[in-house]
Amino acid sequence: MRAGFGDSYRIVTATGGDEALQALRDLKLQAVAVALFVVDQRMPQMTGVEFLAEVQNLFPDAKKVLLTAYADTSAAITAINDIGLDQYLMKPWDPPEENLLPVLTELLEDWTATVVAPYEGIRVAGTLWSAYSHDVKDFLARNRIPYRWIDIEKDHEAIALLEAAGVDGPLPLVILADGSVLTAPPLRTLAAEIGLATEPTAALYDLIVVGGGPAGLAAAVNAAAEGIDTILIEREATGGQAGTSSRIENYLGFPGGISGAELARRATDQAQRLGAEILITREATGFRVDGPYRFVLLDDGTELAAKTVLVATGVSVRELSAPGVAHLTGAGVYYGAALTEAANYRGRPVIIVGGANSAGQAAMLYARHASRVHLIVRAATLEQGMSQYLVDQIAQTENIDVHLRTEVVAAHGTTALEAVTLYDKDRASEEQVAAAAMAIFIGARPRTEFLEGVVERSGAGYVLTGFDLIRRGKRPGTWPLKRDPLLLETSVPGIFAAGDVRFGSQARVGAAVGSGGVAVGLIREYLKTV
Repeated sequence: MRAGFGDSYRIVTATGGDEALQALRDLKLQAVAVALFVVDQRMPQMTGVEFLAEVQNLFPDAKKVLLTAYADTSAAITAINDIGLDQYLMKPWDPPEENLLPVLTELLEDWTATVVAPYEGIRVAGTLWSAYSHDVKDFLARNRIPYRWIDIEKDHEAIALLEAAGVDGPLPLVILADGSVLTAPPLRTLAAEIGLATEPTAALYDLIVVGGGPAGLAAAVNAAAEGIDTILIEREATGGQAGTSSRIENYLGFPGGISGAELARRATDQAQRLGAEILITREATGFRVDGPYRFVLLDDGTELAAKTVLVATGVSVRELSAPGVAHLTGAGVYYGAALTEAANYRGRPVIIVGGANSAGQAAMLYARHASRVHLIVRAATLEQGMSQYLVDQIAQTENIDVHLRTEVVAAHGTTALEAVTLYDKDRASEEQVAAAAMAIFIGARPRTEFLEGVVERSGAGYVLTGFDLIRRGKRPGTWPLKRDPLLLETSVPGIFAAGDVRFGSQARVGAAVGSGGVAVGLIREYLKTV
């Protein structure tokens, strides 16, 4: 075998059925394709036919050859019908150059011509209606990690993977490229396993950027380029809400538009190339000030110190409180565009809730797949919250229905979303609409709870900076220095804010990127004084 095929194939041997089955389970988890089984009918633990029946689920496309004695001929003939045996060879088959290798060569040529090479990257096996399966897929997609989704309810390969893993635990099952298996892994564990940085390399930096959206990434790029020792902390994935946008068409320099994920990937690569450190799945939970240093408390109790901090945590989508929504979140109901799920709803009706650009971009994305997209907007016109280019695109898309002055009042379904009830304010009437998925964009709230008691915020939780701090601060006179606060400086000298988290900011990618760049200029000025 090695003489005939060793240059093109890996030859694996086993002394019995049990040993062979374990080797095959390992190969399955490593995404190694098996082209051919050459099995003796008489071997330890089980017969050759029994063995071939066992491995059909693991490698259904592999060719199967049985080596038999004359007395086993009837078993071999039966196996042709029962397990799809491709060939049986009577022993002895010497010389192999005449009686063995030609037969195997023909089978291998047929296998090569008809079988697609297996996917060798990360595989995620779960169910479409599992909320945590969605979380894992969304995490991988937003961090630009390629993976293959395997639905255990539809894909026969999933059964083989579960059998090979020998795991009877919660889903999803994540199979890494090296064949190791993670069962419903915490996202931080998954991040570390796939090579994302989750631990800081130092305890002291010039600048800590909290939040990896457009403002935070812009700041990291500019600061690193200026030689400022910078670390960026992001709790989910770089790109923030902008990273979930299917297409951004009003950002400078991209006449054909660019997806939020691609923009985030480029910015992340750029920041790291220039020397910025980026931590994923880490969240800031508190602040404290001690002399010239500002300390950021992380969610595991770790403290990082820096001379300056930039708060760029952005905003999160508000939750919809209608009955049934919480129960179905992750099982057809999603917050954000859920780019990972759009293709799963091909030919089915979808609901998009919201009237801002993010909702419009999601409607255009889902319209490529869904049979019908219902865009639910509380305002009287789309123009009240959406850019004109999106308004025009939606008007020209035949399978998008816009429902103005309408709200979602209930979601229906037991294990998955099946329908929603809409309330039309103008008609003062309710209507139930079939829906397989619903993506929600109903306003935003700033992620600033961790600043409580340290940094001045508006009544809605947005960070006050510069002139707004002086005019609107709830504690007048608390600014400790003789100079006025810098344009993007908060009530604590050396702590700055940029992007959507800042009071008075514009919810546009270009504005966030600009404010991140401006903040670095101010941070440079501040660092000269400490």
